[in-house]
Amino acid sequence: MRILGACISLLALAGCSGGSSSSPAPAPAGMPQISLSTLAGGFVLPVHVTHAGDGTERIFVVEQEGRIRILAGGVVLPAPFLDLASLVPPRLVAGGEQGLLSVAFPPGFAAKRYFYVNYTRSPDGATVVARYRVSIGDANVADPASEEIVLNVSQPFANHNGGQLAFGPDGYLYIGMGDGGSGGDPLNNGQSPGTLLGKLLRIDVESGTAPYAVPLDNPFVGVAGVRPEIWALGLRNPWRFTFDRGTGDLYLGDVGQNAFEEVDFQPAGSPGGQNYGWNIMEGDSCYPPGTAGCNRTGLSLPVFVYDHSLGCSVTGGHVYRGSAIPSLRGVYLFGDLCSGRIWGIRKNGAAWDNAVLADSTTLTITTFGEDESGNIYVANYANGELLKILSP
Repeated sequence: MRILGACISLLALAGCSGGSSSSPAPAPAGMPQISLSTLAGGFVLPVHVTHAGDGTERIFVVEQEGRIRILAGGVVLPAPFLDLASLVPPRLVAGGEQGLLSVAFPPGFAAKRYFYVNYTRSPDGATVVARYRVSIGDANVADPASEEIVLNVSQPFANHNGGQLAFGPDGYLYIGMGDGGSGGDPLNNGQSPGTLLGKLLRIDVESGTAPYAVPLDNPFVGVAGVRPEIWALGLRNPWRFTFDRGTGDLYLGDVGQNAFEEVDFQPAGSPGGQNYGWNIMEGDSCYPPGTAGCNRTGLSLPVFVYDHSLGCSVTGGHVYRGSAIPSLRGVYLFGDLCSGRIWGIRKNGAAWDNAVLADSTTLTITTFGEDESGNIYVANYANGELLKILSP
């Protein structure tokens, strides 16, 4: 893993700033500052944190090199939940922006006993979405031989893989796909309707149709020349998205090129079809820089943008719905990989309140995570720690 000061190459960090000493803005009334407390350590390159929704309160930590670890009762279990890193021949390629990138548990996982992962395949780096099953005799260990391929997507370059899976409130599987990589989207994948790259996908993996079905209410079903799996387009490298468990609203952090990072928003009940602008725009500015008068017609502009004086690569997070910090409820927390800052935004009528809630240059934030109770966690890629968000 290439280290560049406080920044790493995990998310194609063009224009890495290495952090900033700017002071945090005061939090708006009702939006508190936060503190962080280390919950566990020893994880190797953590990139995703989630829960199974099965009532066990286990926390699952995805390690980029190919393992999923379980944190149960504050203790990291010695055996991985899933180990793809030890397979011979290798099943995945890891390093840079590639590897095992996320895990998602379907509704009713406790009875179904299977789950889904997203990884980059060896040797060609293609994106793979696959289903795995839990071992019959041990609920804390999955069977690496049980793989069922759901989706393969060829990748023209090694970066911008996206990589997150998440089940929406509608029970469908959403898949974040980067634009295929290089820089500036040279293949124009973000705006090309005939490719799955640079998109947010929505598929039905629970209907029994193999390998998946396309929901009939997807926005481009029946539209000539458009892949029906597409739910939204115009994305560069969506690095962590979430559904607010309280409202169903969708929040998405999309990593920028050299100048701006952005958070996109989609209200619950949306019919989909949003175009978030890449590579017509980077953040809320025309791309490439210096372009005058780009056509913004039909684009869904971000609800929050920051420039590279404050960081270099956005890491999307979660909306706080826990009980420990009542004044934080409804606040979407997200951060920056390089500067370690954590922001909060909250919708206030037609506007959005925002504030820096924690200012740190010691964290390398690759992911946030949420447990079954609505507590939110932050993974530090640099030292393998998982930290819990608390009140000051």
